[in-house]
Amino acid sequence: MKIAVPVTNENQIDGHFGHCESYGVYSISDKKEIIGINRVESPQGCGCKSDIASVLASDGVTIMLAGGIGGGAINVLNNSGIEVIRGCAGDATEVVKLFLAGSVEDSGSSCHQHEAHQQEGHQCNHN
Repeated sequence: MKIAVPVTNENQIDGHFGHCESYGVYSISDKKEIIGINRVESPQGCGCKSDIASVLASDGVTIMLAGGIGGGAINVLNNSGIEVIRGCAGDATEVVKLFLAGSVEDSGSSCHQHEAHQQEGHQCNHN
């Protein structure tokens, strides 16, 4: 399994999917452990109008852990076979570990409401 996360240069989840600097692509073992991390640079205009969904899907990505993300980008990612978990914030590696432990859920809110989650310091919605 591979999980992608839009990140800043400081490995923080970028709150604005369409403006991120790059993507951390985490390779996950059958034991749900991180076995590798690859960085994929963002294409120009990296939101729903770019080819990032097909690039990530062709690399085997099936999950996107995102902060704020709009409906258009979600549709493009879903159409490429990538499930989107919204409302994530914080250190990307830590959030991936929390996801693998089963303690991350989709926030249910698209881009217009994501700022409240980040200001509260949430790292996605935890069980």
